[in-house]
Amino acid sequence: MDRLFTGARLSDGSLRDIAVKDGRIAAISPSGSGPAAAETVDLGGALVVPAFVEGHIHLDTSFYGDRWIPHKPCTNGFNVHERVAFQAKNMAAAAPMDERARNQLDLCIANGSLQMRSHVMVDGSVGLRSLETILKVREDYRDRIDIQLVAFPQNGILKSPGTAELLDAAIGLGADAVGGLDPASFDRDPQAHLSVVFGVAEKHGVDIDIHLHDFGTLGVFTIEEICARTTALGMQGRVTVSHAYGLGDLGPDAAKKVGALIAESGVSIMTNAPGDHAFPPVALLRAEGVNVFAGSDNIRDSWWPYGDGDMLRRAEVIGYRSGFYTDDELSAAFDMVTFAGAKALRLEGYGLAVGAKADFVTLEAAHIPEAVVSVPRKRKVFKAGRLVAENGRVV
Repeated sequence: MDRLFTGARLSDGSLRDIAVKDGRIAAISPSGSGPAAAETVDLGGALVVPAFVEGHIHLDTSFYGDRWIPHKPCTNGFNVHERVAFQAKNMAAAAPMDERARNQLDLCIANGSLQMRSHVMVDGSVGLRSLETILKVREDYRDRIDIQLVAFPQNGILKSPGTAELLDAAIGLGADAVGGLDPASFDRDPQAHLSVVFGVAEKHGVDIDIHLHDFGTLGVFTIEEICARTTALGMQGRVTVSHAYGLGDLGPDAAKKVGALIAESGVSIMTNAPGDHAFPPVALLRAEGVNVFAGSDNIRDSWWPYGDGDMLRRAEVIGYRSGFYTDDELSAAFDMVTFAGAKALRLEGYGLAVGAKADFVTLEAAHIPEAVVSVPRKRKVFKAGRLVAENGRVV
């Protein structure tokens, strides 16, 4: 064995030894009975959990580590078109994209995220330049974090000439999934917008992750259309709707009805539980069988100044806003930043099991519910069994 971790406290409270060979978990044994290894690491009874899954982030547009950019409010409430315009202006004066992306990656890794899905702008305004930059950064970080990239049409598809062709080219360049943006309210033609997105996905055999900010019945209508196409093309388990604010505007009966449809179609829902408006009813959707997972979304960018890259704190925020109090509910919030995210991203070898990748985090907490509410800062982060961060700093 390459390395033996002793004194690992698992979620059931038991103490175990975890043996690692070639970057994967080779054995999990009762404490004190692990196999011989070239190196032994004593975890001292710390809680060991799978590395967090950052399910939705924007590496190309964050200003983390750059100069402070004051937030500019929209003229009349939340307006995607205005926010996109603010973003374009701010990006023109920002530090180089690769520097900002590295700052954000170091932040996320230090907090324990070793799997990530980042959306990267691909449209007529930037072409493939942003994707090319982030692809290079991803390659440099390949030994520290696994990153999926979504080709994201931030300025729409139909309203931004040439974007359909760019999305197609982005997959060939190295993007892992194709995205979309408010097909009804932004491009004002949901059928044409979705035809492009699903067409690219079907052509290349990649997954889909669509931003959907639309509220109320318009948002629900779009979700129903996405579910219908997902089922018709046999893409169950390969499509995500991010944000899905409209689900938070529904009464319980209507939400259950739509939830059953989403579950049947195998579409996942991503939420970061934003503080200024409704968000999907997590407990209700999970009860209907929907896979609901989490992401930071924006970290200190043109959309809002918040975000710390800590998915454990994101679980706390989701639990707080959802009214989660029991141990089972707190564990559900934790699931959203670990196993539910891994399911949505279709990650191979995720978890604490023999054969899984040795990507895990140690926490100073007795169990998962305590970890969610206390968000302990003292933690160690291991990638393929190798220490990559400790107590908030990469090593």
